[in-house]
Amino acid sequence: MNMPNGGHVIDLYFHLQGKQIGADHGYALYGAISRVLESAGNQWFHEANDIGLLPVRGRYVGQGKLALGRGARFGLRLPVERIPKVLPLAGKRIEINGDKFLVGTTMTSALIPTPVLYAHLVTTKNGEDETRFDEESRRQLQALDIKGTPQRGPRRIVTIKDKKVVGYSLLVTGLTADESIRLQEQGLGGRRKMGCGVFLPWKR
Repeated sequence: MNMPNGGHVIDLYFHLQGKQIGADHGYALYGAISRVLESAGNQWFHEANDIGLLPVRGRYVGQGKLALGRGARFGLRLPVERIPKVLPLAGKRIEINGDKFLVGTTMTSALIPTPVLYAHLVTTKNGEDETRFDEESRRQLQALDIKGTPQRGPRRIVTIKDKKVVGYSLLVTGLTADESIRLQEQGLGGRRKMGCGVFLPWKR
């Protein structure tokens, strides 16, 4: 996630009212957000490389669906100067793979430096191969001057358009405070606006 000089990154969460959502919803949610925020002549959200998506969490109820509670929300990790551009989402009705939602109020959350970070799904070029995924993860960490230790987790599948993309969960340990914030700001791999490669503090 390439940051503008001097940018300060935060998580901006939107309350989400609805009954259920597909467990694999990152790409569809990205599309719904784009339809609200963009116009035919201004596809700024599609082109932005400094925004990450924090997908919706819920209780898995089978058939690929998550049940949503009263506290359901999704988040956007973005520079503070981007906030005014995404606030029009609040109050809008959106549809994600046939399920209907009302986007509600917002709250902000600062990034917290912790020595262990976790991403539910990271995708890289040729990432379906475990060895290549490990090599590319280490290369990207080195490029960010991060000396933490990556530990690949379970293989996961994400749907992008009509294509199934292979990735893995990733745990990075041994981070300094600066490295932790940098990894949260920058992320790893691609498709961050679709919920991939976005790191959160690890909770056992």
